[in-house]
Amino acid sequence: MDRLKQVFAEAAGWLLYLSLLMGIALALPSTVFDPESKDFLLLIGAVGIWRYSMGATHFLRGMLFLYVVFPHYRRKAKKLGKAADPSHVFLMVTSFRIDALTTAQVYQSVIREAIDCGYPTTVVCSIVELSDEFLVKSLWEKYQPPAHVTLDFVRIAGTGKRDGLAHGFRAISRLLPDADAVVAVIDGDSVLQAGIVRKTVPYFKLFPNVGGLTTNEFCEVRGSYVMSEWHKLRFAQRHLNMCSMGLSKRVLTLTGRMSVFRAPVITNPGFIADVESDSMEHWRLGRFNFLTGDDKSSWYSLMRLGYDTFYVPDTAIFTIEHPPEKSFIKASRKLMFRWYGNNLRQNARAMQLGVKRLGMFTSLVLFDQRVSMWTCLLGLTVAIIASIKYSIAFLLIYLLWIGTTRLVLTLLLSLSGHRIGPAYPVILYYNQIVGAMVKIYVFFRLDQQSWTRQPTKLNRDLASFQRWFNTWSSRTMTFSAASVFIATLLLLV
Repeated sequence: MDRLKQVFAEAAGWLLYLSLLMGIALALPSTVFDPESKDFLLLIGAVGIWRYSMGATHFLRGMLFLYVVFPHYRRKAKKLGKAADPSHVFLMVTSFRIDALTTAQVYQSVIREAIDCGYPTTVVCSIVELSDEFLVKSLWEKYQPPAHVTLDFVRIAGTGKRDGLAHGFRAISRLLPDADAVVAVIDGDSVLQAGIVRKTVPYFKLFPNVGGLTTNEFCEVRGSYVMSEWHKLRFAQRHLNMCSMGLSKRVLTLTGRMSVFRAPVITNPGFIADVESDSMEHWRLGRFNFLTGDDKSSWYSLMRLGYDTFYVPDTAIFTIEHPPEKSFIKASRKLMFRWYGNNLRQNARAMQLGVKRLGMFTSLVLFDQRVSMWTCLLGLTVAIIASIKYSIAFLLIYLLWIGTTRLVLTLLLSLSGHRIGPAYPVILYYNQIVGAMVKIYVFFRLDQQSWTRQPTKLNRDLASFQRWFNTWSSRTMTFSAASVFIATLLLLV
């Protein structure tokens, strides 16, 4: 019955969306749909061609990888048989301030996977609270793993996820794993899909230069309908982009939710240092440590060390998402602030590795990340200026264009294997506009970082003048950049 209600609700949502598009179309003059007219809807400029070309390229590469290239790799990996087995598997889980129910779900999946994979396995628990240790021990006694499955606790102070990861990596290093061992790094809110270890480890033998890989993600959101759809859309987009970058073995982030590494990577002192105490020297803001973004640090470290990164789309984890705020607007802005900040901090130095190391397409994607904060706002800004200066019809044309293209993008996302909903076209546009504004704000404040699960912020202990200079120079540069952007468009329009 609940499933039937959901189907009817989604059908009503799609009908409402299509009706709104038709209403806008009927309100516009017929010249908008005439290819011979200067008002023709499909007239787009150079920036539009760039943006849609990048999107089309990602989509085609993603489909090629998902339905042609990866199935070929999977067949080759299966042919390896026992030769692809790792000597040892480490399943390292980091937990801090996660509710007991979620923690229990995560560790149940990890212990079951440790037992079922059949390899010699060590479950490493990097934890802060004693209550988590009691919970894990009770689950361990419940499942009674065989002798080849062992348990190791790493107790740390609650000083952040980076410290928790580094302590866990050093604990694994002390166990002296050989070159054929692998380490899965799992977040404390990630439930493993059954069989995920056996499906991922063969690719380390198939591709000797792959240092780390990550998997598909689905989510259960403990929040509103809009918040749930927003997260699910994000994971669908992530899946498509990961497939596209997986084609080049240049996956741009090794998500902390669930990634698997070669043991020699995890035990490398340089890699541990990159994850534990990554930092950036900024020409205006000075040197500052990275509080968040361990997934970006691990990716950058692998690129710097000469490894490739890979994506396994037929395996998945299920994350339990707890929005940081009840309000969708506040929660999404907080999460965007953290995600885009991590992205921009990594982007600035990743491009310095050069085309020879990254490859042409990866370098192009990193450049696009750099300029997308402005190109995403271009259409809306021009439409508003034109509607004020000439006619409100320009804004309606823009809304019809956005509504139609976002509908097409949503339908294309369904080919990735993730479900779609009637709210997706609207959320896609929300992400484009609000996300671009958050990126611009963060770009001039790269030193500002905070976690969303716990109220932890980066404290740099700067002198009062330096704090004043950083604050006001950031505000001045944001205002100046926005003013130049708007003034340029005013002149062009």
